[in-house]
Amino acid sequence: MNKIVETAYKALDNKKGINIKVIDISKVSVIADYFIIASGSNTKHVKALADNVEDELGKLGYHAKQVEGYNTANWILLDYNDAIIHIFNESDRLFYDLERIWRDGQLIEM
Repeated sequence: MNKIVETAYKALDNKKGINIKVIDISKVSVIADYFIIASGSNTKHVKALADNVEDELGKLGYHAKQVEGYNTANWILLDYNDAIIHIFNESDRLFYDLERIWRDGQLIEM
């Protein structure tokens, strides 16, 4: 398993991320190998999840090449090249439904 994926998953889990999913999209997309999708209960929680992921990956020398959505915290995207982390508030996660869109990827049990 990819070190970024393992560390990001643990960082989300340690801050009580909701319904964390890891999807291997390497066979269906060239944009990344993995999507990690999680929810927070409110904007403060969504930001705390993103902050913890960045902190934990930063300790290992990994830095997001792009961060989007942090100010509104409805959907924060952290792009680590091979792994893209999506942290949603619960209503936006239901609306965008990335799990359905990327259903051809392989769900990874963590």
